[in-house]
Amino acid sequence: MDAADVLPHVRGIIVHDCWGSYWKYQDVTHAICCAHLLRELNDVIKNHPGQTWAARFKKLLLNMKKVRDKALFSGKDEVSCYHRHKFDAEYDAIIKTAYEENPIPETPANKRGRKKKSKVLNLICRLENYEASVCLFIKNLSVPFDNNQAERDLRMIKVKTKVSGCFRSENGAQEYLTIMSYIGTARKHGLNAFTAIREALNGNSDIVFG
Repeated sequence: MDAADVLPHVRGIIVHDCWGSYWKYQDVTHAICCAHLLRELNDVIKNHPGQTWAARFKKLLLNMKKVRDKALFSGKDEVSCYHRHKFDAEYDAIIKTAYEENPIPETPANKRGRKKKSKVLNLICRLENYEASVCLFIKNLSVPFDNNQAERDLRMIKVKTKVSGCFRSENGAQEYLTIMSYIGTARKHGLNAFTAIREALNGNSDIVFG
């Protein structure tokens, strides 16, 4: 990640899937992608029906998103104190239930090291330890609920490499990335790709992006 020379220079907020290596970057504020959490919760709900907390947590995340989206639609800068306190209390109550259903295993006295945690328990510990990052999207409305947009932006590169196998040269790869980046930015400005490319060829790209 350092070699890619992007994250070392980032300042502000990054939204990610909670991979351990991301937490090594200290000069940013971390937010966890809730779409990734929903996938993990769906897996728990499907494969571990006795885990009642998972469905409750999924419902909590979706309710938080609903309230956040409603606040944004109404032009508000923040969610009401009532909702923030309500969500915080419900979050803590669900985590308590989760630990009751998945107690932390005790290490036998005659063995060294900690006993391995289950996949479900690891998820619960993560939700407890990183509560602030999970809930950042409801505390700061500029933070998105997920990082799916970033994944969509990268998807065409993966498709290209799978279809072609590889790029024939580094210059070709750089040119492809430049074009796709330009088209992606144009779409985010509400412009279609054809218009953006035409204006760029006419030397009017500054007009397109103001």
